[in-house]
Amino acid sequence: MNSRRDFLQKIAGSALALPVLSSFAPRELMQADETPYQGPVLRVAILGLGSYGERVAEAMKDCKRAKLVGVISGTPSKVKTWQAKYGIPEKNCYNYENYDQIKNNPDIDAVYVITPNGLHKEQSIRVAKAGKHVICEKPMAVNAKEAQEMVDACKAAKVKLLIGYRMHFEPKTLEIIRQRKAGEFGKVLFFQGLSGFIIGDPTQWRLNKKLAGGGAMMDIGVYSINGSRYMIGEDPIWVTAQETKNNPQKFKEGVDETIQFQLGFPGGAVASCLSTYSMNNLDRFFLNGDKGFAEMAPSTGYGPIKGRTNKGELEYPHVTHQTVQMDEMSDIILQGKQPIVPVDGEEGLKDMKIVDGIFLAVQTGKKVDLKL
Repeated sequence: MNSRRDFLQKIAGSALALPVLSSFAPRELMQADETPYQGPVLRVAILGLGSYGERVAEAMKDCKRAKLVGVISGTPSKVKTWQAKYGIPEKNCYNYENYDQIKNNPDIDAVYVITPNGLHKEQSIRVAKAGKHVICEKPMAVNAKEAQEMVDACKAAKVKLLIGYRMHFEPKTLEIIRQRKAGEFGKVLFFQGLSGFIIGDPTQWRLNKKLAGGGAMMDIGVYSINGSRYMIGEDPIWVTAQETKNNPQKFKEGVDETIQFQLGFPGGAVASCLSTYSMNNLDRFFLNGDKGFAEMAPSTGYGPIKGRTNKGELEYPHVTHQTVQMDEMSDIILQGKQPIVPVDGEEGLKDMKIVDGIFLAVQTGKKVDLKL
């Protein structure tokens, strides 16, 4: 099946992960540390054992500060397979009917929700009410209303809500952010984000309005939305958008095929972005200032990410995004570490407000003001 996961996996190529780079000091490579890690370890259960769940599980084998200890699935055969593959004890295995009982399991700290978008809200709130920290894959919900309910539920339960923004820990991304903050690009004027691929199987959940909440925008377009914010360093204040649909048989009502959208930022910068399920070779960010530029292509795939600025290529080893993400999220949850780019529920909520604004702009043909 040709899906976003296949698309991102192809981008990854055959590059091997090299020594991990500190996501908080992207210019300094960490030397291999043979000293056993003695600090706290985040014990994680994965809810949803699909292809991306397995990618996360494989990446967590190399984590020092996070460990896969449990699974939640509606497919018993998958549970058995994962038990054998990852050494998961029976007492840490749940199905979709009984995982509220996780509240009685002291051996699980957090649950990573990796299911279709339309299920995120209910499942995340159930996890929160069970007293476990929530890590939810992006987009965090199908609209801002649901996202706000998730934020409120986690606050009420006094648990953390983090969103799976793996690019927020990617070294080349962080180096460009560092350079922009240091003023090396001057006044930021323009951002372009291109996110898209040709999607396959028309029966998959990503083309189901109820499960996906939309089409390409909810799947791949959110990368350009989020990328525009961390590359420019501001939140947008208005949006305009236009939709093109050439295949209404495949892309039903409420499932977008291609959307172009424009964002305006308080400092005067503008962004021009494309989200599509009908074109390949689209994974590029470009940031332009009055003193320099930065380009990333690929910009959001599983790696290796490639980046350059007006000063030349960015040379950093490829790191496995999900390994770094889960170790850093362990530090955020257990040690209160503050990431350079937020990954909390409020960050995800902002993206959902922009998504809502994009869909409204498509429907009305008007500029929509954003209040994030």
